[in-house]
Amino acid sequence: MKAEKKEVNAIVLDVLMKGHMDDPRPQFKREPVVQAIGVEQFKLLELIPKPNVVINLHDKVYIGDSERDKIERVKRRISYDELTPTAKGELPFMVEQIVKEREPDFVTFFNRAISITPEAPHAPSSSRASGRN
Repeated sequence: MKAEKKEVNAIVLDVLMKGHMDDPRPQFKREPVVQAIGVEQFKLLELIPKPNVVINLHDKVYIGDSERDKIERVKRRISYDELTPTAKGELPFMVEQIVKEREPDFVTFFNRAISITPEAPHAPSSSRASGRN
C-alpha cells in the first residue's frame, strides 16, 4: 500500500483559543485548536498551536517534520462537517487563493491529464436518424 503524503504547509481557517465549544471537559482543561487546509493536497486538518503564539486567520503555517514555529503538532485530519462555521466560510476563499498561487501546477496537471471518459463514436444527428430534414 502506498504511504500517504504529508502536508508541509497549511492555511489557517479558524482559531479556537479555548478549544471546541462542544468539548465536555472544563474550559481550563481544553487545549487551543487551529483548523486549517493543507496547501499541497487540500487536506482539512486540526492543529495544536504552541503556547503563547499568536496565530491569525489566513496565516500560512509550517506543519512539516522539521522544527515548527507556531504549531506544536498536527492533531488529526477532519471532515468538512467538523469545520466551524467560520472555517466553512473561509474555505472557498482559501482554496481560491491556493489555486491562484499554484496556478502553473494546475495548468500543467490539466494539460497532461488524459480524458477520464472515452470518447463515444459520433452518433448520427436526430434529424437524419428519424428521416426528417
